[in-house]
Amino acid sequence: MAAKKAGPKRILILGGGYVGLYAALGLQRKLRANEASVTVVDPQPHMTYQPFLPEAAAGSIEPRHVVVPLRQVLRRCHVLNGRVQEIKHADRTVTIETAAGEREQLSYDVLIVALGSVARLLPVPGLAEEGIGFKSIGEAIWLRNHVMSRMDQAASTTDPDVRRRKLTFAFVGGGFAGVEALGELEDMARYATRFYENIDEKDLRWVLIDAADRILPEVRPTLGAYTVRALEKRGVEVYLSTLAKSFENGHVVLSDGTEFDSDTIVWTAGVKANPVLKSSDLPLDDRRRVRTHPTLQVVDHPEVWAAGDCAGVPDLSRTEEDPNAVCPPNAQHAVRQARHLAKNVIRWLRGKELKDYHHKNLGSVASLGLGRGVADTLGIKLKGWPAWAMHRAYHVKAMPTFNRKVRITMDWLLGGLFRRDILSLGQLHDPHAEFQRASRPD
Repeated sequence: MAAKKAGPKRILILGGGYVGLYAALGLQRKLRANEASVTVVDPQPHMTYQPFLPEAAAGSIEPRHVVVPLRQVLRRCHVLNGRVQEIKHADRTVTIETAAGEREQLSYDVLIVALGSVARLLPVPGLAEEGIGFKSIGEAIWLRNHVMSRMDQAASTTDPDVRRRKLTFAFVGGGFAGVEALGELEDMARYATRFYENIDEKDLRWVLIDAADRILPEVRPTLGAYTVRALEKRGVEVYLSTLAKSFENGHVVLSDGTEFDSDTIVWTAGVKANPVLKSSDLPLDDRRRVRTHPTLQVVDHPEVWAAGDCAGVPDLSRTEEDPNAVCPPNAQHAVRQARHLAKNVIRWLRGKELKDYHHKNLGSVASLGLGRGVADTLGIKLKGWPAWAMHRAYHVKAMPTFNRKVRITMDWLLGGLFRRDILSLGQLHDPHAEFQRASRPD
């Protein structure tokens, strides 16, 4: 039953990603006037739809169209830009560092933990200095500009070793993020070579490294094997059952003895629950995710809710085969859990019976570049163009807001009519350089 405290409840949502945005949307639609206030805390002023990051990086979609501005769509919620520092549920407080650099304590009656995940880094020498992740729109834009700028530099040098280093692109991690990012960027770079007089397709070297014996574990093994063959046919070097030993100074050393130099090292080898949860007094599982009941309420704390990558939500569709099964950390579950969570919070506030979250995974789809993909959905496996079309159809349907759905569809239509832009906006990374150069004394 809901707490008996009178007055509007204070609902605090930590995180503005899939779960935070969809939960807030559900609450602002269903809450009655003066029933509760909703505050969303996130370091960024937008939600990023990560499945479209590879296409944004490759120039198939305008980067602004894969993010949803929180203040624009959450009109009945308070949006506060800040980073969570500590959760102290015993006192019903959350400590944050605001965008202005100030520390602030927020109180709540109902807490929704939607902090998502962060990149899982390993203690590989040189990784922190040389690598980059692929979870944000900033990283996607940077990587596109970086790849194109390396092609510009390679076209401008006469040193064969420098040229080889500039045109070598290494991706570590064979899950969806790594494979899709590599596939889209390789497709973009290969198309770009037609505009360079002294760079041929065969001069580009793309390398995919994974510690497992297969890639795309989300799909059946035969589709993973097909993806490896498809990438290798495009000239991509795939190293399976291989560990990255060092990245120092851009010199890549693999566990099988392979060594090469690269200016581009993209790390997509897994994620972990947001580490701020370790500084909370909420119950965590062995992977440091918040433990929840099937209703999405946190164990032993009925006024706290959690979902998405940071939550260990029981997977009722698999409990017969594995009583301890939890939902995998993917966008499909996060979106559905968020919608279910919002409905259950409304039921809880009004003293109604809660419903368990139960959703069977519909399958997975992945893009490997323009017109190429793999799909494993509802027992059906697809390859090539049909899988690529299914990937686009599914994700544009899942993209939040009608506004963004239309903009992304228009990007695709225009991309079919005109050639894609091959352009590096390198000045974005150092916009003061020209001004500072001009300020030097003559």
